[in-house]
Amino acid sequence: MRQLFRNAQVVLPDGIARTSVLIEGGRIASIDAPASTRADEVIDCAGLHLIPGVIDDQVHFREPGLTHKEDLHTASRACAKGGVTSFLEMPNTKPNTITRERLAEKLAIAAGKSLVNYGFYIGATPSNVAELAAASRTPGIKIFIGSSTGDLLVDEQEALERIFAETTLPICAHCEDEATVRANTERLAGGKSYADHSRIRDHAAAIISTRRAVDLALRHKHRFHVLHVSTAQEAEFLATLPQGLITSEVCPHHLTFNIDDYERLGSLVQMNPSIKTAADNAALWKALANGTIQVVATDHAPHTLEEKAQPYPASPSGLPAVENSLALMLDAVNRGVLTLERVVQAMCDAPARVWDMVGKGRIAEGYEADLVLVDMNLRRTIRNAEQETKCRWSPWDGVTLHGWPVATWVGGRPVFRNGVLDDAARGTEIRYDHSLGGYWATR
Repeated sequence: MRQLFRNAQVVLPDGIARTSVLIEGGRIASIDAPASTRADEVIDCAGLHLIPGVIDDQVHFREPGLTHKEDLHTASRACAKGGVTSFLEMPNTKPNTITRERLAEKLAIAAGKSLVNYGFYIGATPSNVAELAAASRTPGIKIFIGSSTGDLLVDEQEALERIFAETTLPICAHCEDEATVRANTERLAGGKSYADHSRIRDHAAAIISTRRAVDLALRHKHRFHVLHVSTAQEAEFLATLPQGLITSEVCPHHLTFNIDDYERLGSLVQMNPSIKTAADNAALWKALANGTIQVVATDHAPHTLEEKAQPYPASPSGLPAVENSLALMLDAVNRGVLTLERVVQAMCDAPARVWDMVGKGRIAEGYEADLVLVDMNLRRTIRNAEQETKCRWSPWDGVTLHGWPVATWVGGRPVFRNGVLDDAARGTEIRYDHSLGGYWATR
């Protein structure tokens, strides 16, 4: 099957060019294909931009064990609609993904259900270093340095030292200092309002834990990725670090929501790490724009509206975002906050490089044909009733965005086009080559 994308503004690794892209056998065969090129299908992209498929390297898709909130099929439908062609899913399902056997089980589930490409982290516990050291078929190790479920909290220094010293896979972590969170919880008698969540999981909890994790990585010379940066202090700290081992990411909710939104949205913006202040929003946008923060990911973590309606602190933390994340960033382009090239770097190229993905993240010859057409002129309003995520709500309900994905291809197959999802499509397991050396390695 040969497909020719013609007349698009194509976002290439070195800039944007109006050109044609030829796909053959699910891979990019050539850039700037001549007009005489023969193809089984010609896609006229006039007025549209062609970008690599988005890679979301932090999602919670709830399968197995919590599928009343989400599952790999519904979540992957949301991905396809939103221009996300690959995801990396976190280990805090039930049971937790803390062994190679459980990792293989999740990969098998995804093979039968996911419309887009998939990968799964293996989770660290205080006692599973041998499993972590032997694991393969995974982008890396996830540590919860802060509150979590099951056996996944790793807060003791001795256990953290062993994980960083005795494993070789890249590590990422949820960084919130457990001692700080507990002290704040006691001081506030557990908290009585949704706004108390940001007082309990405060700035200090984030920066203390991030500094601690970075210290471990630097001392052990171990690649480390800071998940969901939420404070200006963290951004300032990350800007001081030498290039080589440390990368980081930011989520749309930490860019667009702050403590002033609790009055309007309540628990719908209750997240871990918590949302912070408008000043933190501004600092995070700046850090993303200048490259201090390399990646945009969603931390998509859905709960039902009934669960979220519980009074604090019974209300669970987390929100859905995967089908609107690209549109939120395209809207930022139209507002002059970011360039389209920077969005593609942060959402497509950078996560592929951080996690050593093979053949993903760029429009370049030989790469897999994971592609998205976006209409930078389209205005559309987010509506709860139109969400593909199983929980069927969004904290951005009612927000009109300027710039949207309109079609998605995974391995050359259209999985979302003309407003229709292809439920028969299946993505493939993401491949990694950890000898590539991560984000800072020359490619």
